[in-house]
Amino acid sequence: MSTLTYPEVGATRLGPLPDGYHHLHHRVAVGRGRADFETAGAAVTAWRMHRTSGARVQASTVRAEAGTSVRVSIGVGPFRFTAPCEVVWTAYEKERIGFAYGTRRHHPECGEECFVVDLADDGTVWFTVLAFSRPVGWYARLAGPLVPMAQRMYARRLGTALHRIVSAS
Repeated sequence: MSTLTYPEVGATRLGPLPDGYHHLHHRVAVGRGRADFETAGAAVTAWRMHRTSGARVQASTVRAEAGTSVRVSIGVGPFRFTAPCEVVWTAYEKERIGFAYGTRRHHPECGEECFVVDLADDGTVWFTVLAFSRPVGWYARLAGPLVPMAQRMYARRLGTALHRIVSAS
């Protein structure tokens, strides 16, 4: 029995994103060439990107795999929010590495978010966050339009963290 809180499992992999949710699409160049691609892919799938961004991550596997239980928390003290998720798909391909996780019970939202690194034909390494979500928790509903704004800020923060990781390698 699935503990995911939404029916459109896998929509971030195949698209289109489902109606009735807020959609997020953030894409940024984080490097150039095969070595940067491999570094970025490893950082995304081994939770390093999330941790470097300041998030706390507890995962049942050291690397993203379908079925991995993940708890991501951000914030400080009483303003720390924990989001229980489950990895719903992974991509470990020649020119695409990443994964998506979906929301589980007790997550303040319901939906899915993917984090993917692509190596383009011109050698550019692109990082993409693609998500669909809607509020479930009372505080997420109360926050209204601030939630999508916070999600965009977090996606940008992840891109910055990944760019730093790649630049340092």
